[in-house]
Amino acid sequence: MRISTRGEYGVRAMLDLALHSAEEPVPLSAIAARQDISEHYLEQLISALRKAGLVVSFRGAQGGYQLAKPPEEITISEIIRTLEGPIAPMHCVEGAHADCHHVELCATRMLWQKLQASMEEVLSKTTLAWLKDEAKKILATAAIQR
Repeated sequence: MRISTRGEYGVRAMLDLALHSAEEPVPLSAIAARQDISEHYLEQLISALRKAGLVVSFRGAQGGYQLAKPPEEITISEIIRTLEGPIAPMHCVEGAHADCHHVELCATRMLWQKLQASMEEVLSKTTLAWLKDEAKKILATAAIQR
């Protein structure tokens, strides 16, 4: 499975919120600027994440977005599934294998199932809090090297 820009930018936007929205909502324009993502494209991603219950929006002059729950409770799997759909390296393991005539006799399908299980395990065990901590370590190291 190749993560598209939709998934990549969604994870980056959620990480940005984890880093910057603890105190007050973050305007979409600030996320777009920090992450170098088109604000229009980001609106589409945030809309899907809001509908999935991962972010909340606030209107008004001090409006913006915040995480809907603590970063420890948001997995990367939730974000990717919301924006990309099923986590599957091949169609035959995502349930849509009606067009495959070899599914019952396919040894390679077992490989794809193992790959899918590995991907799901990593993404479901990785939280936004872990990613936030890693980002802070990188920023601290970069600050020291300057």
